[in-house]
Amino acid sequence: MRQMKNDYPTLIRRPEVLKRCAFSSTTLHRLIHANDFPSPVQLSERSVAWVENEVDEWIVERIKRRKG
Repeated sequence: MRQMKNDYPTLIRRPEVLKRCAFSSTTLHRLIHANDFPSPVQLSERSVAWVENEVDEWIVERIKRRKG
């Protein structure tokens, strides 16, 4: 995981979230509404982003849950 710059969380936009998680926009929305993925931060009326560390932690949890 990346360190926060200046002790502030880093925000990432939808294309980066989709790339990191390897799923579609539809799946992203479904998981958010099911409370199974971090909610985005509302930046403006039409703009959202995700806290990078929350997305990274979600990915790590999925890796830990896989059957080995």
